[in-house]
Amino acid sequence: MTFAVAGVLFLATFVRSTFGFGEALVAVPLLALVIPVKVAAPVAALVSITVAAVVVVQDWRHVQIRSAAWLIASTMLGIPLGLMLLTRVPEPAVKALLGLVIIGFSAQALRGQPWRLATDSLAWIFGFAAGILGGAYGMNGPPLAVYGSMRGWTRDQFRATLQGYFLPASAVGMFGYWAVGLWTPVVTRFYVTSFPAMVAAIVAGRMASRAMNARSFVTAVYALLLVVGCVLLLQAMTLL
Repeated sequence: MTFAVAGVLFLATFVRSTFGFGEALVAVPLLALVIPVKVAAPVAALVSITVAAVVVVQDWRHVQIRSAAWLIASTMLGIPLGLMLLTRVPEPAVKALLGLVIIGFSAQALRGQPWRLATDSLAWIFGFAAGILGGAYGMNGPPLAVYGSMRGWTRDQFRATLQGYFLPASAVGMFGYWAVGLWTPVVTRFYVTSFPAMVAAIVAGRMASRAMNARSFVTAVYALLLVVGCVLLLQAMTLL
């Protein structure tokens, strides 16, 4: 079981280190196959904090501080609505709508016609959406990735700014797990035993990111978003 957890965390960390997002659809679903979700979720949060901290320390000069601040502040406002959404709106409807939006955006961008935002004036919309999805399903990443691509951030700005967002957001989430008693010795044990795999994945992900030129990185981000959208749509269909 320990090796299975380490393997999943290696894969999730590699995706996160390479692109700055995307591990949410890897870590918890796969971890839930071998350990309880109540253990998997806080383990994934600890991994998120670790990756975010390493990337921010390495690339802090590339963090778009104004963007990150707007995204974080508006996320906090969206989380309560996300919790309400979780209890009052059918999950398949939300995931299907989100999946279709992301698929449409990604397909348009891959055709060479991406939408662009010149300023941070609409950052609160994407941060609010990230808070709603994070509060409801723990999926903050897609709206943030869409926003970063629309702002035309460079590869380093994209990775660093998203980690500048995830570091405090994941820390708050981890505090919540601790407050309700879900940060247990088992969680800590899985995290510690998987730490070498995470370090290796962070290094490998950084190398993979550096190996791509700017155009290849952007294309890969859109492709990953397209996969995320398709997975969400499939999840919605299976829940019907």
